[in-house]
Amino acid sequence: MEILSITDERFRKYGRVVQGIDFAPLVDAVKKYTPIPDGVAYEPSIEALEATPVKDELQNKTYGELPIEIGYCNGHNVKLNAVEYHRSSEINVAATDAVLIVGMQQDITDDFTYDTSKMEAFLVPEGTAVEIYATTLHYAPCGPEGKGFQVAIVLPKGTNYPLTTEHSGWEDRLLAAQNKWLITHPDGGQDPKAHAGLVGKNLNILE
Repeated sequence: MEILSITDERFRKYGRVVQGIDFAPLVDAVKKYTPIPDGVAYEPSIEALEATPVKDELQNKTYGELPIEIGYCNGHNVKLNAVEYHRSSEINVAATDAVLIVGMQQDITDDFTYDTSKMEAFLVPEGTAVEIYATTLHYAPCGPEGKGFQVAIVLPKGTNYPLTTEHSGWEDRLLAAQNKWLITHPDGGQDPKAHAGLVGKNLNILE
């Protein structure tokens, strides 16, 4: 799979590089306090990451003073497996080099299927932060060349926490957690109760 640079013009429809904030304290905290498992681990809110001065800057400058959470997604991964989207931008801060496979929500069909051939992969270099727009389909990062990755994940507070009510019908059936709409691949090994609407290849960045 071709892996593009986030400076490539094709990335502009998916997101942008975040400027004007020193992410070094957050990168250091991710490296120090968050493990790299053999699989993939995600935690929505980590106190050690939120204690860095980066939180206030992100909350005030990029989220317009809305409360935010800072967690992480770490591990070893080379496949797409699923896509998700939110009603808000997500900021990914790469503590190591990481690859994001992304697509556009606008390409989801009326019956909530999505062709994975429309997706593109981009390398986020260590120390770089990118804003992933709300309409950008994404999921767990991948490690370039099969290496482990560590990425801080910034979202509005409460995102990805358990739902409190039942959801069914139309787009509502995709809701897998608070502010998280999910479409899985049949070969992705995800929750069998989730909507397996990805068609085409389960993308692998090594292929």
